[in-house]
Amino acid sequence: MKVLIADKMSSKAKELLVKNGLEADEKIGLSEEELIGIIGGYDAMIVRSDTTVTAKILKAGVKLKIVGRAGVGTDNIDKVAANKLGIAVENTPFGNTNAAAEHTLTLLMMLAKHIVHSNQSMKNGEWNRNFKGRELKGKTLGLIGFGNVGSKVGLVAKALEMNVIVYDPFVKNEKLAEFGLARATLDELIKNSDYISPHVPLNEETKNMIDKKQFEQMKTGVRILNVARGGVINENALLDALNSKKVAAAALDVYSDEPPTNQALIKHDSVIATPHLGASTEEAQENVALDVAEQVVQGLNKGQIMFCVNGVEKLKG
Repeated sequence: MKVLIADKMSSKAKELLVKNGLEADEKIGLSEEELIGIIGGYDAMIVRSDTTVTAKILKAGVKLKIVGRAGVGTDNIDKVAANKLGIAVENTPFGNTNAAAEHTLTLLMMLAKHIVHSNQSMKNGEWNRNFKGRELKGKTLGLIGFGNVGSKVGLVAKALEMNVIVYDPFVKNEKLAEFGLARATLDELIKNSDYISPHVPLNEETKNMIDKKQFEQMKTGVRILNVARGGVINENALLDALNSKKVAAAALDVYSDEPPTNQALIKHDSVIATPHLGASTEEAQENVALDVAEQVVQGLNKGQIMFCVNGVEKLKG
């Protein structure tokens, strides 16, 4: 059976596939039309976030059983169309957890300490000691979502003696109690947090969940992070909140359009922007590559589905 690797990833993925008797082709950067032309010959397809797997591509994949995503977010894959065609969409929920959590915590520290501006000042030949940061101790961090990444961020923030509150209707009280954290409604979190960090997928329920109304309810001087998915925060509303000083600063790693088109937001003096690097560590890239390859091996060789996100319960014969 044949597997198409459509995005650049660790060579460990191909090595694992071949070791387990599968034929693997790496064809990177193909257009939708080019993918439609070749996908009919493959039993599985592996992508990251660069390739958009449309309904047309899926329909042309007459042999496709699995589309594997080396990463967590699957909004670049038409999961509804895949479900109708009986194609399982699987993600790798654990491989980049640590990398994404560390990136979030790095940006959290940078928002509090004026690292970016003071560094640039020094490079400009200045000796300006008037930059005054803030201590995280005693500040309230609001986590929207308490999954693998959010819980790790919460654990470290707690160790920094921050007050951590969580909005997640799906997390059990026992898990929050284990971390010693408090549950909040979304409105309570929005109104009481000094720092707000979403850790949710992008879907109909979460798109623009932080919008003009939510910014109006926030504390003046709140700081915003997003290392989750672009589109969870309305970027125009965030820009307005930054310009009005309602939001003191923001740190962004993901955007509604990638590369981002809202340059006024990216270039804002109170914004720290990184180019979707949350999972970009050597360790994480190898982890997700191995995880997704293993899932494809288990699916094609044994008919097993490991982390399906689109409701397919049995692979096509």
